[in-house]
Amino acid sequence: MSDSSAGRRIRPRDPGQGQQRGSGSREAMLAQAFVRLADTLASDFDIVDFLHGLSEDSVEILRAGAAGVMLADGRGGLRLIASSDERMRLLELFELQGAQGPCLDAFSSGRAVQASAADSRARWPVFAPHASDAGFRFMCAVPLRVRTSVIGALNLFRGSDEPFTGAEMEIAQAMAEMAAIGLIQERALRERNLLTEQLQAALSSRVVIEQAKGMLAEYLTMTVDDAFTLLRTYARDHNGKLSDVASDVVDRKIPSAALARRPGRQS
Repeated sequence: MSDSSAGRRIRPRDPGQGQQRGSGSREAMLAQAFVRLADTLASDFDIVDFLHGLSEDSVEILRAGAAGVMLADGRGGLRLIASSDERMRLLELFELQGAQGPCLDAFSSGRAVQASAADSRARWPVFAPHASDAGFRFMCAVPLRVRTSVIGALNLFRGSDEPFTGAEMEIAQAMAEMAAIGLIQERALRERNLLTEQLQAALSSRVVIEQAKGMLAEYLTMTVDDAFTLLRTYARDHNGKLSDVASDVVDRKIPSAALARRPGRQS
């Protein structure tokens, strides 16, 4: 087990881009990710989609099996905001409920943490068996920090027992710090409490998004991961916010079948 140790915002990306970019070099994918991380000027900032993009980029660039992001709330506790897939989301919720795991350690210490299956069982005896049952054998977390301020953490899990290399840990930390600066820099200068307000809005949005995912999964007979992809795709195709689309699905202003059709496609 080892501990190790600056940035901006992710541009919301097309959920279908992953496969296209997966065939490129790590250097090219990293360059594209940092362009998204540096795009902090959008006036209509979607924090959930932003951090979901960070999770997806981390999986692709760092060869992780899954990734997720937690942010500190107004009371200093961690809250789950984004995960690369449903399996990771459920595991991170358990990490929070059990009050132990790599993300919490990275957040509290302000330093990166990684552990093998054996190390994790010794360090997090309640959490580690659940991670193993979910198919993960190696895990790490890096803090989202700006200078000495830590505002959250990025979890990175692997299905193999291969540790993250020193170079990969440096990349993970750089991406996390770029994301942290993107979350607080310009807007924090204008309003001291904006990050707390963004987080509260994100948490409210997350509840609605989870409801919409469940409704779509049931009505369209698909997985919740596929349902989330439909929500994001529809939001992008119609130039809308993910949270607004989810709310309209829950309120039945947008019928479930409409999300399965792309613009220009016949009903």
